[in-house]
Amino acid sequence: MGDFYQHGLITTLHRLNGGGEQLEGELKKISSRRAIALVLPSLYSELEQPAFQKIIHELGKTGYLSEIVISMNRMDKPQFRQALKFFDSLEQPHRIIWNDGPRIGRLYAKLQKEGLAEYVSGKGFNVWLAFGYLLSNRSVDVIVTHDCDIVNYNRNFLARLAYPVASSSLCYEYCKAYYARVTDRMYGRVTRLFVTPLIRSLVQILGSHPLLVYLDNFRYPLAGEFALSADLARAIRIPGDWGMEIGILAEVFRNTSTRRICQIELAESFEHKHQELARGSSSEGLMKMAFDIAKSIFRTLASEGLVINSATFTSLKFAYTRTAREMLRRYQDDARVNGLVFDARDEGLAIETFVDAIELAAKIFLKDRLISPLIPSWSRVEAAIPGFLDKLREQVEKDNSL
Repeated sequence: MGDFYQHGLITTLHRLNGGGEQLEGELKKISSRRAIALVLPSLYSELEQPAFQKIIHELGKTGYLSEIVISMNRMDKPQFRQALKFFDSLEQPHRIIWNDGPRIGRLYAKLQKEGLAEYVSGKGFNVWLAFGYLLSNRSVDVIVTHDCDIVNYNRNFLARLAYPVASSSLCYEYCKAYYARVTDRMYGRVTRLFVTPLIRSLVQILGSHPLLVYLDNFRYPLAGEFALSADLARAIRIPGDWGMEIGILAEVFRNTSTRRICQIELAESFEHKHQELARGSSSEGLMKMAFDIAKSIFRTLASEGLVINSATFTSLKFAYTRTAREMLRRYQDDARVNGLVFDARDEGLAIETFVDAIELAAKIFLKDRLISPLIPSWSRVEAAIPGFLDKLREQVEKDNSL
């Protein structure tokens, strides 16, 4: 029997029959009156991976996307030209945003001069700028985004993700994906052993704050796949680092009703590339990811009026360690009954790494409570620099005419 459990706060849309073809048919009808665009945040290096090539092949079979925006960084001019050729096979209208190119660089310089944002190379700015480009069109209604390293990608994933927001009969403004990351073993350590235990530990210490309860309702809060309305994309702020997914969830919480937020199961299993722990380094691997996420959560809670001080972090360290180790035990039991490989020592090392991340994030937070400022909403940018979106579209078009 399929799992149809509802958490209570956020509507959960399950994958009960594995279907998706009927949704594509409905989306084709919907697309005649509501424009649905896709954002693909990417590094240039991902173009060479089989996963991205399969994604492009699958996208060629969809008939409801009005536009595809590939928002890329870490490439020079010859590589940008190569990227233009790579995406020529797409039948849908598409544009590549060269995030660290000279034309876009001048726009970032203007934002910095106005005190709005300082560019940091990463997924957050890639997604944010792609939203801006689509909003400059003023005819897009729904924006969908997903990662480009999905090994087992299927176009049904896209249809399931887009439909809850695109369909006027469902009335959702935001849809978050969830899935199991399982092969012969469990993955998703940052969610399993860090985010969930951290949020539940914060509830123990700070109480059942509505934001914490809301975050704990998501089955996979770090999923990079989500869809949202264009109006919501215009209103939310986005973190520029690995705290992006948690930060966006918090912004969605502030800008719409929980009745208009849902999560949807995309597949029985989902396979991404896997990150190394990189213990001892706050600039790479899962340590960097956990560090950025912790900063984002601490800053978000402080902005909600919660008092977080050194005593809070002392209690949090012990509460997190106890909760995470209890979760480790549960996952070990789960793996055993399902015949999965489970390295308890490696999982324990991950928890120790995440404790280091919490301590480092706490130290920086106590020193400067405005760490990791959010990139401003596009509504804010438009008010501060009239015509900026038009200029953004103009520069992107010039790049794509190379």
